[in-house]
Amino acid sequence: MTTSTTPASTEVSSRLGLLVREVEHVVRRGLPPGRTAHLVAERLAPHLGAGDLLTERQCEGDPDRYRQHVLHAEEDGGFSIVALVWLPGQRTSIHDHVSWCVTGVHAGREHERRFELVPGSDAARLVRTGDFVNEQGEVCGFAPPGDIHRVWNAGPGKAVSLHIYGADITRLGSSVRRVYH
Repeated sequence: MTTSTTPASTEVSSRLGLLVREVEHVVRRGLPPGRTAHLVAERLAPHLGAGDLLTERQCEGDPDRYRQHVLHAEEDGGFSIVALVWLPGQRTSIHDHVSWCVTGVHAGREHERRFELVPGSDAARLVRTGDFVNEQGEVCGFAPPGDIHRVWNAGPGKAVSLHIYGADITRLGSSVRRVYH
């Protein structure tokens, strides 16, 4: 999966700073991954769509592939916040993640197809479990296993989403654990 990534941003709005502190509070509790994702999703939702959350630069796309803007990474590796910018037709491969993850649509609309890995006699196979359209303001959280999906922008305009991962994306380079073909 190829993304265009910008390094961690030094531009932090007061709203983004508040979100970082709210997520820090949840992550420091040391709860199980699924519960952490649920609580982080609750903290993210009120910020989505706010005009003072992201700068223009943090909403810039790339004509060749969806773009990842790293907004924050905890020094201890506890979590990262990124903005993903999708121009029309851009998509991910089918993938899963290295950690719990929360996503929220800040602007536009994202399409998502979820999968389950089903064991077979010869080999495991992917089975589609659902298709979703995530509108502006909607959030979802998940933790491995059970986090296999593909995301794309099927709309005519730009889509921007915030993703909060329970890992340091600046060190790992990506939140993707495996890509499925």
